[in-house]
Amino acid sequence: MNMPSDGDWRAERGVPSLAWRAGQERRFRMVCRYADPTGKRVLDVGCGVGMYLAAFGRCTPDVFGVEVEREWACQAQACDARVVQAMGEALPFADGSFDLTFSHEVLEHVADDRATLAEMVRVTRTGGRIVLFVPNRLYPFETHGAFWRGRYHFGNIPLVNYLPNSLRNRLIPHVRAYTTGALGRLLRGLPVRVIFRTVIFPGYDRLARRWPALARLLQAITYTLERTPLRVLGLSHFWVLERE
Repeated sequence: MNMPSDGDWRAERGVPSLAWRAGQERRFRMVCRYADPTGKRVLDVGCGVGMYLAAFGRCTPDVFGVEVEREWACQAQACDARVVQAMGEALPFADGSFDLTFSHEVLEHVADDRATLAEMVRVTRTGGRIVLFVPNRLYPFETHGAFWRGRYHFGNIPLVNYLPNSLRNRLIPHVRAYTTGALGRLLRGLPVRVIFRTVIFPGYDRLARRWPALARLLQAITYTLERTPLRVLGLSHFWVLERE
């Protein structure tokens, strides 16, 4: 992806979670519900510094990670997982190597999301599960920030994802966001079937550190919305696939 000359590399590749909080724990419980990792051979594609590797390690000793950034891959190795530095588009594993292949908010950053997803399917055994979390295009804020007048601005940018692609991609050329239809098109031709899919709202972990009462209120409201059609406005897609 083309970046302005003063673009921060973190804009393109994202920043991994550096602490395990309630929001991540909630997401991990969702993974366990629909793709139980207990005793399974698990791969985390784009594992960052290993937050989810450590969580999977509670359930199974057979945990692997792939991370493109060398510094993060080295840190992730401290999680008692086998971590390799590699790109998602060329996973260094044989066909059908894993029972569960997982990717958390990574697919939007890779150079080729279709190729990365195809690789995740390839290394998953028949009957195994592929679990994805990716940004929702209909969330009212773009959480990765945006470029404006040649400079990158971190933070939540309101309504930018509602712009036409031609305008949105000028402001945010470095990261994708997906509609349900776009994700479905990404899966076309791959030997998988959708087991479960939904859209979830944020965990409000940062807000909870400063205003816990407000965070609890937002959780109560938006987690209720997840059980209604208004979940389409949530932060992230959660999809569980089965390898055929």
